[in-house]
Order: sequence, then structure tokens, then C-alpha cells
Amino acid sequence: MTAEEFQQISHTIPVQAGIYKYYGDDGELLYVGKAKSLRKRVSSYFVKHHDSFKTRKLVQSIHHIEFTIVNSEQDAFLLENSLIKQFQPRYNINLKDDKTYPYIVIKHEPYPRVFLTRNVIRDGSEYLGPFTSVGRVRELLEVIRYNIPLRTCNLSLTEQNIRKGKFKVCLEYHLGNCKGPCEGLQTEEDYRAGLQQVKDILKGNLAPVLNMFRAQMQSCASNMEFEQAEILRKKIESLQAYQARSTIVNARMGDADVFSILSDGNHAYVNYLRVLNGTIADTKTVTLEKKLEETEEEVLAYAIAYLREAFKSLTKEIIVPFFVEYPEEQVTLTVPKGGDKKKLLDLSEKNVNYFKDELHRKKILHLEGKTDEEKRKVLYQLQADLELPVLPTHIECFDNSNFQGSYPVSACVVFKEGVASKKDYRHFNIKTVEGINDFASMTEVVYRRYKRLLTEQEPLPQLVIIDGGKGQLGAAMESIRELDLIGSMTVVGLAKNEEEIFFPGDKESIKLPFNSESLKLIRRIRDEVHRFGITFHRQKRSKGTFKNELETIKGIGTSTATQLLQTFRSVSRIKQLPLEDLEKEVGAAKARLVWQHFHPGTSN
Repeated sequence: MTAEEFQQISHTIPVQAGIYKYYGDDGELLYVGKAKSLRKRVSSYFVKHHDSFKTRKLVQSIHHIEFTIVNSEQDAFLLENSLIKQFQPRYNINLKDDKTYPYIVIKHEPYPRVFLTRNVIRDGSEYLGPFTSVGRVRELLEVIRYNIPLRTCNLSLTEQNIRKGKFKVCLEYHLGNCKGPCEGLQTEEDYRAGLQQVKDILKGNLAPVLNMFRAQMQSCASNMEFEQAEILRKKIESLQAYQARSTIVNARMGDADVFSILSDGNHAYVNYLRVLNGTIADTKTVTLEKKLEETEEEVLAYAIAYLREAFKSLTKEIIVPFFVEYPEEQVTLTVPKGGDKKKLLDLSEKNVNYFKDELHRKKILHLEGKTDEEKRKVLYQLQADLELPVLPTHIECFDNSNFQGSYPVSACVVFKEGVASKKDYRHFNIKTVEGINDFASMTEVVYRRYKRLLTEQEPLPQLVIIDGGKGQLGAAMESIRELDLIGSMTVVGLAKNEEEIFFPGDKESIKLPFNSESLKLIRRIRDEVHRFGITFHRQKRSKGTFKNELETIKGIGTSTATQLLQTFRSVSRIKQLPLEDLEKEVGAAKARLVWQHFHPGTSN
């Protein structure tokens, strides 16, 4: 749309507050904006000269304009943010945050369970959060489960089922982690009191919970119930330790949302600190991509609206580094000059600076955003540092993984042109090795990998990295020799702790410069094989694919193995038990089978 064409319709544009939408000739929504006066704001696009090429391109692309009049600036602000989030127009700020955040749910059911979820279902359940960190949620749940006895089973605890006596208390009841509502040993009123304590903990309001525990502890001590008093004392210490781990600014400060911004060219980074009862409860940093000539004030205002909505914040005070237009009713914007609020703002700015530096470091490490020439430069440096005969455009790395000395698996990751090629990743269940033998496992998986590549006539890598140093490297070379691949590719070992690199047959290792691009790439590959291997191992364990050692004993089934583990906690402890203790638990016949498995050739 030209300035002349706009002049013909300018008188039809309302002067009230509202939002405007620019559309292209194909009906695509190009841009959404808000204004106190729609006519004045829209006219500025056509009567001013814009230095930004993107703004000039937007104006040229406008085919027609639509308006929505609203009652207030606040309504315009909220509607603009809603439309940007819904339609993501090409020329609006792009907030790069597609994560699904974890919640703690109090399930809508008799005697509600409390657990972590990422799926919000409209079934009447209460969802607390969201939280930025799964680790943080798990820590909170651990604190809750230690201090407040709630059920974890998924039984249907209706009043009718309980009255009919359909259920029996489980191990959690005997361990003191549940009060046995399944047998009617806990009233709904008492259970609801526990849920209220959960809500207080999640909101950072620990004082009521601590005061209740102190009162109960004093009552137990007065009644000479010293064991129960000691349990309560430990719970008080647990909550105080959890509170101490949180960053407390000032317990009298109350609730606040803290935001800081850092601009870097066409990108901006905004950090959000959520403060509850004077304690930093959560933190999140997001990246925003500027599309036109947005000021820091405009970007920050948009980010504040997005993050407050995403984290369901109703806090009445917002702390910012400079004033922004944020027309939300009953919300106070504070630009602190000193005191606790300034300390919070400084902490937020420290977080946003760290995020930007870490993002830059990761981009270098992953070779993201680099041109082909820049990627090749890193590979050329790696070739020179390791004195490789050819450029390592295809690199593979192997690592073994086991769980507490059990259940071995291996993983192989593949990097092509310095970038992870995830479709070529492979994981291996160890087939020919009994027990834990990392060297034999490495020999097996290297043989299987390259035997298959040879059979399928697939290209071999120029560089193979064996994570684990000299011993693992020697084991891998056994398979390389057997397959007659000596000289077909370079194989090196990477020591786990010192990041030393070993070549076959060399007594001395080499160390690359700590900050060299080639060592950064090797670290990236090493970290990726660890991640891939551990993820595979966890998946196998969670699916129940692995069996514990007790189940491998002939004559011992799953129920007996589970019974022993529930009583004695670990296989290593069971190995050390005398036959008499085992007989008391599972009877003479099965006890002898277990004992003889761990003490072969010994009579008792």
C-alpha cells in the first residue's frame, strides 16, 4: 500500500484505542499492533521515512487493514498479545519458547493424589504451577512426601469400596508414608488438612506447616511420646533445610515478579524471577526475535505479558529496570534504586547475562548457525591437531553404560560435517558377554557396528572415538584387527576425566588446548554419547526390560525376588545374609537356592 492509497482511507480509521491488523494481498496476517489512537498510530507507518528495511517491506506488503476498537488501553494490550500468540504474524516479535511446562496436580478424586504432570486436563483437578524445572518439581515432591503422608496408589478409594473392605494397606503404610485411607484408617478431613499443607509448601508459605509441626512435637513430648516427637523434629529440620536452599531476599517482602532484558542485535533476552513470600520460587529466561524497530520497552512489555500468562502469575507488583507501558489494572510497576528490590533486579540481570553467554557457548559447541565454511574450519583444525590423514567429516563415538554394576548396554553416536546425525545413532544390548565386563562389551559392539557397515557396504567413518581411555581403546582395536580395518579409519581413546586422547600403541597421550574449537567438538560428541546411552538405559529400566539378579536364579520367580528386595532393600545386602535369615523370609527350599547362587561350592 502506497502513501497515496493510504490517504484515501485514512479518514475512515477510528481515533479510539484498539488494535490494528495488516494483511497481505493473499490474506496472510502480516502484523498486529495496539494503539491509544488507531488513526494516529497507523498513519505513522505511511507518513514517516523508516530506516529499517523490514519496516519499509511491511508497508509495501500491506493490502488492507482491519481494526478492533476496545474500551481501554489494557484491553488493547491484552488483545494484541493474544492475537500475536495465536497467529504468530511474520512481522511481530517472535518469542522462542515452545516448551510444555510441568505442573503439580492435586487430582480430582477421593483422597486426591499429588504428582507431576505436563498435561492439563479439565477434569476438576487442581494444577499448581507451572514450574520451569522438572528437577525443582521433583525436589518439591520429595519434600512433600517426606513431611506429609499422602497416598501414591491409584486405587479407586470411593466410600463404598472402602466400606466393603476391598483394599488392604500396602508397604507405604507400614513405612509411615501413608495413613491407610484405603482401609478407612484416615478420615477425609485429616487428608484434606495434609493437602492444605502441600499448597502452603508449594506457595513458599512454610510458616503454617512449621508452626503446626512444632505444636505437635511439643504435645508429643508432653505426653512422653518421644519417638513421634523425634519424627516431627526431623520433619521440621527437613523443611527448614529446604527453605534455606531457596534464595530468601526478605521474608517481609511478599510476592513480586522481577524482569530484566538484554538486547543483542535482532534478538533480546528476558529473565523472569518469580518471588513468593520473599523467596525466589522460580526463574525463566526466554529469547525474543525482533522483526521491526521495536524498542526495549515494547519487547519487555510483550515478554512480561507472555510470561505472566504462561506462569499464571497474579502478583500485584512488577519490578523492572525501566518504566514500560503495562496497563494491567491493580498492578504496580517498580523501578528500584536500592534495597532488596534492586538486589533482585541485579540478580535477574546476572541471570540474563549468563543465559546469553551460555547460549553463545552452546552455539559454538554445536556448530549451530555456522556456515559450511565455518564448520569445515573446525574440522580442519581437528584434522591438524590429531594429525589425521583425511578430513573427519564422519565421526563416530562409542560408550558403555550400566546401572550400579548391572544391566550393561552400549551406545554409538554419529556426527557428519561436525553436526549430530541422529538418524544414524545406534544403541546395543550386550549379547555375548556375561556379567559386567566393559572391555569385552566394547569389543562386541565395535565388531557388530563395523561388521554391519561392511556387510551393507555403507561408508566407514574417518574418525572413531572410544570413550574410556587405553583399556577401552585396546578392546575396540581387537575388533578392528579382526575385521581387517587397520588403516581404514583412525581410532582414538578419550580418557574420561582428563580429556586426554590416546592413539593405539602410544604410551603418551596428547592434550588439545583447553579452549580449542577441536576439543570443544570432541567434548560435544562425548557428552552426546553419554546422553544417548543413559537415555536408552533409563528407557529399558522403566519398561521393565531388565531383570534383577535374583530373577536369574533357577527356581526363583518375580514374586520371591520382589519379596526379598522389599525386605532387604538390595541384592548386595542379600548376598551377605546368612542362610537362616533367608529361610525366615522365603522358606528353606528357596532360601537355599538363593544362598547357593551367591556362595557356589560352599556348604552350610
